[in-house]
Amino acid sequence: MTDLNRAIQKKAEAHFDYMVQTRRYLHKNPEVSFKEFETTDYIVHELKKMGIEAHRPLETGCVGIIEGKKSDRVVALRADIDALEMDEEGDHKKEFMSERAGAAHCCGHDAHTANLLGTAQILAEMQDDIDGKVLLIFQPAEETLPGGGRLLCETGFLQEHGVQEIYGMHTNPNYKPGEIAVKPGPLMARPDEFEITLKGVGGHAATPHLTVDPIVLMGQIITQFQTIVSRSIDPTEPAVVTIGRVRAGTTYNVIPAKAEMIGTVRTFSEKNAYLVRDRMEAIVKGVMVAAGGDYSFTFNEGYPSVNNDVDLTGNVLASARKMLGSSSTLELEKPIMAGEDFAFYQQHFPGAFFFLGSGSEETGSTWSWHHPKYNVDEKCMLTGSALMASLILDR
Repeated sequence: MTDLNRAIQKKAEAHFDYMVQTRRYLHKNPEVSFKEFETTDYIVHELKKMGIEAHRPLETGCVGIIEGKKSDRVVALRADIDALEMDEEGDHKKEFMSERAGAAHCCGHDAHTANLLGTAQILAEMQDDIDGKVLLIFQPAEETLPGGGRLLCETGFLQEHGVQEIYGMHTNPNYKPGEIAVKPGPLMARPDEFEITLKGVGGHAATPHLTVDPIVLMGQIITQFQTIVSRSIDPTEPAVVTIGRVRAGTTYNVIPAKAEMIGTVRTFSEKNAYLVRDRMEAIVKGVMVAAGGDYSFTFNEGYPSVNNDVDLTGNVLASARKMLGSSSTLELEKPIMAGEDFAFYQQHFPGAFFFLGSGSEETGSTWSWHHPKYNVDEKCMLTGSALMASLILDR
């Protein structure tokens, strides 16, 4: 570890209590996508206390700007701020459980926000050591299409400020605090969604020959969907088709007139996403037309896949190895099928996204993303804030 890394680490330790306090406040007061008004006000207030100017290109979320030494270098750091539409559980969070029904930080965005505010504290105190300009992005609506990252890029704000590279991270319960994981190239999948309504002919359960039973047809369709990945996609390319919800019928002795299903498709290319989409609709159409029914099919395109810039991933690895050591800096061999709207930034700027270890048994933080008991070991922010700051200062 260099003298600069030690200085950064000491400042992260000095601001650790602030990050914990901030994270717990945000956890108790979650706001879902596009409704993060109080959260935004809180972040703006904190940035102003640090002497950092804050801008609001969108209705919610904000961007802090730190000006360092005269240089044309412009680097952005990004955190997402929205909560999920769900209720949470978990004894380890009793002191700071969500106080708002139907909203919970069960994906770690509260920690992402607190971590970046901790990074802001470090950078504000080491402003004379910054080469160029830093944009601190507190982004709304990562969890909901069309994605706050996409909307922010579409405002042109980041382009106007000349962003040259961007970094982001996500807590990950599969790794311990003090560890990070990253890989160059494809890291996270493209998450598309679909909605299907099967339109049959309802009737009495005792006279099925007088009906077109959408439940039976749904069963055929779901079974045939399982052949898309195994028989239509190149087996060397990852793809997932998952039915997330089915809904049909009201009681024991009635065949309903319709059935509904929704789900997700995960791929790493537009080509495969469209191939899956077309095969799905062909299956639905074939089954329903053959039975004398009808259907509606909607395919909602999600975020692109996260594809890390090779050089910027190298920067993350180099800074992490200096700060954490090689044994705690993990280079992944395979991508994962979860999605992230950080991908929208990468369509405009070179970018690198990494995973911040946040899982420990002691804090009940080994549950998966979006589980009602999801939690983070707050010590992860010591690593996250210091590494984010080092990506600015260590160059």
